[in-house]
Amino acid sequence: MIDYEKLGAFYLGKRYDTDGDKVTDDLVLYDAKDLTTHAVIIGMTGSGKTGLGISILEEAAMDNIPVIAIDPKGDLGNLMLTFPDFKAESFRPWVNARAASDKGQTPDEYASGQAALWKKGLADWGQDGQRIRTLRSKTEVSIYTPGSNAGQPVSVLQSFSAPPAAVLNDGDLYRERVQATATSILSLLGINADPISSREHILISQILDHVWQEGRSLDIAALIGAIQTPPISKIGVMDIESFYPSKDRFGLAMRLNNLLAAPGFGVWMEGPALDAASLLYTDAGKPRISVMSIAHLDDNERMFFVAMLLNELIGWMRAQQGTSSLRAILYMDEIFGYMPPTANPPTKRLLLTLLKQARAYGLGLVLATQNPVDLDYKGLSNTGTWFIGRLQTERDKARVMEGLEGAAHGGKFNRQQMQQTLAGLGKRRFLLHNVHEDDAVIFNTRWVMSYLAGPLTRDQIRLLMSGRKEASTGEASVAGDKPAISGGDAPLLPPGIGALYVPARGENIQYYPRLIAAADLAFANARYKVNESRAKLFTVEFEDGPVAVDWDAAETLNLTMDELAENGERTATYAECPSAAMKVKNYVKWSREFKRWVRLNEIITLYRSAKYRLTSEVGETEGEFRIRLQQLANENRDQAVAKLRKKYASKATTLENRLLRAEQAIQREKQQSTKKKLDSAVSFGTAILGAVLGRKRLSSTSASKIGTAIRSASGASKEAGDIARAQQTAAKVRADLAALNLSLEKEIDALEDAYDAQAEELSEIQVKAKATDVHIPVVALVWMPYRDSGDGRLEAAW
Repeated sequence: MIDYEKLGAFYLGKRYDTDGDKVTDDLVLYDAKDLTTHAVIIGMTGSGKTGLGISILEEAAMDNIPVIAIDPKGDLGNLMLTFPDFKAESFRPWVNARAASDKGQTPDEYASGQAALWKKGLADWGQDGQRIRTLRSKTEVSIYTPGSNAGQPVSVLQSFSAPPAAVLNDGDLYRERVQATATSILSLLGINADPISSREHILISQILDHVWQEGRSLDIAALIGAIQTPPISKIGVMDIESFYPSKDRFGLAMRLNNLLAAPGFGVWMEGPALDAASLLYTDAGKPRISVMSIAHLDDNERMFFVAMLLNELIGWMRAQQGTSSLRAILYMDEIFGYMPPTANPPTKRLLLTLLKQARAYGLGLVLATQNPVDLDYKGLSNTGTWFIGRLQTERDKARVMEGLEGAAHGGKFNRQQMQQTLAGLGKRRFLLHNVHEDDAVIFNTRWVMSYLAGPLTRDQIRLLMSGRKEASTGEASVAGDKPAISGGDAPLLPPGIGALYVPARGENIQYYPRLIAAADLAFANARYKVNESRAKLFTVEFEDGPVAVDWDAAETLNLTMDELAENGERTATYAECPSAAMKVKNYVKWSREFKRWVRLNEIITLYRSAKYRLTSEVGETEGEFRIRLQQLANENRDQAVAKLRKKYASKATTLENRLLRAEQAIQREKQQSTKKKLDSAVSFGTAILGAVLGRKRLSSTSASKIGTAIRSASGASKEAGDIARAQQTAAKVRADLAALNLSLEKEIDALEDAYDAQAEELSEIQVKAKATDVHIPVVALVWMPYRDSGDGRLEAAW
């Protein structure tokens, strides 16, 4: 088996010989870089479309490419069903009991059979348990279930976050974001709103625009309030009351409020926030496959979520640097309804934006469907790769032909030949049409490493995700036991002790004392280009015992000094102040201790890659630095493979031409297709050559020229040819091709681990502030606001 993992190539299957009606040994390796121009998979139910899609995602994981996969049917969760030891008990929870019954087997017997089937199936396609282990080590697979806690919930309605600067500064992109968000919110309410004529849409768009332009985000409660009391007085030239009277606005606010109050709807605000970077990578920079399972949602909820996800992905994309290598994949298992030819759901414009712009940022889209009629093929005209499987109706075939012809952009397209090819496709057999290749190819898909158990139920998802869910990213933290409340006024403090207040949110506020300290630090290091200033606030609780303040227990307060107040809420109550906090001299001592502590603990950590001679930037986490290194590694690998192609292409072509002439002389009595002979030469015992050089090297034009030369040589050889001499020549050329193949194999081996940034051990560089560059402007008492959470515990109210 070829070690194609080193080549940035996706192993999709093996070439199918239509004349011989058999699968050949020629591997079909898809250049990962080609996916930056996107792909579409089309095939009827039972064509093997899901298997092909899963194999693409598996190959992406093997190549350290992260994936966000939108799963409307529930099949993609099968990516978590990988069993490298092929034990029956591993398969047992996921086998179909009815399928076992239909075969007259118990579930245990059926599971044993499935384990054996998967082991044999993978072996037949040159794969084994070790490749599955590698897959599992290279990626983290999670199933997200918006609107449900079966899998990992994701907070979509917690906040409509302000878009990043890259989107705000792009007028067209920002306008699309505002419109898509407004349309998505209204679709959740069952309102099919036109952006031009719908006053609901215009109002919500104006509110979002006003808030976002101020750099603020908007949570769902604030949106309801803004609908009732808009932050704007006019829309166009009309005052708000004339355009949309308060009575009618109240009705819209009530609809949104009722939706929010509906049983079970609170789960839409649970879990981590919808964040593209977190969906693509772990905190450590490890690539992820994030399966967004939406099979349990109704049509309006699906449309809302997909639109919000695409909005978020576009914002992330525009914040990235440009690249020609594949950076990430967005996979959609069924695009039906999201990009129709005539209607304009909120997702359509977003998908069109991605299809046009994502290439420049290395984001590849893979869109699959079993409904080829309901697709905007004009929108797909920029799609570079088409995987076409078995189609059901003549109408389906006609629509696909229209799409392929559009993708050809006026180039050579043999409609009749393509129709004949499509008519002969069987199960797990696809036509691969890639604009980056010279010829289309028919292939059978490989056996996938993931066990295909079919659509997963919510109970099965819950079982798979048990113990793997992330906590909510909300700011409020629950407080533990607190001292008793005493009185309604702040305790009197001795002269010389100042008090500050953290601004409170909500009612029934209870204040508890802490020590607060501010630090201004300056970091400078010319060698690593560090010139950074930081202003930090820390708070620490007062302890009982001889040591009243332990700075190692301090917590960062994400506020600025300007945001702190000098007075508390009038109706608030206060806890007693500990005796240590009432002594002025303690604050002098705490200030000295804090300065030493903050200098030792508030440091800038940089990461250094010896292999790539790069150092992380200030504020860049190890995970973010590894992501950057991996992208650089992928780009370097693509360049290395391109050099190998260039180096070996001319040598291989020269030898193949010589081989073809010798074979023609040997078989001169037979009338054989020059193109078939060319294909046989490419596939002859030189699998590595075929893998690296691919189908890009030999065009139909060069094949025609070669064929003409061969026919001329054939004419000369008929008069003076010597078959024995030709056989010797053919044997010599075969030996030369084998030697060339061996030479290339050695160069491929040299690529091993050379472009894997995940495995490198990074060195840490710590930059500390000088003692003279650390200033402590404030060490004081601070009152922290809490409120009753309703279950007898206190929660933070800031």
